[in-house]
Amino acid sequence: MEHKIFAMPFSKIYKLYIQKVEKKDRTKDEVDEIIIWLTSYEKENLESIIKNNLTVKEFFENAPSINEKTSLIKGVICGVRVEEIEDKLMRNIRYMDKLIDELAKGRSMVKILRK
Repeated sequence: MEHKIFAMPFSKIYKLYIQKVEKKDRTKDEVDEIIIWLTSYEKENLESIIKNNLTVKEFFENAPSINEKTSLIKGVICGVRVEEIEDKLMRNIRYMDKLIDELAKGRSMVKILRK
């Protein structure tokens, strides 16, 4: 059985990310920059995906490419080490969660994007 997050509309998660970071004085543009960095989507494509209610699974399946620097993302999210998650889709979702968490915690974009 697939995890329920796979079938969730990406737009719903996206809105939650925006709310989370705005509470910490970060911006929607920073969230977009992280998602674009992670998935290689163009900004226009990201806006279209949000409007068209693609699922999280479809969002990642249609991503042009996952950033090769994701291997540099380490740590725990939801009690699990992201680098040890075997399911590729779930690992990508958790990478995105981890990056948004780092943004909400005040990390600089240079560090979040592993530059």
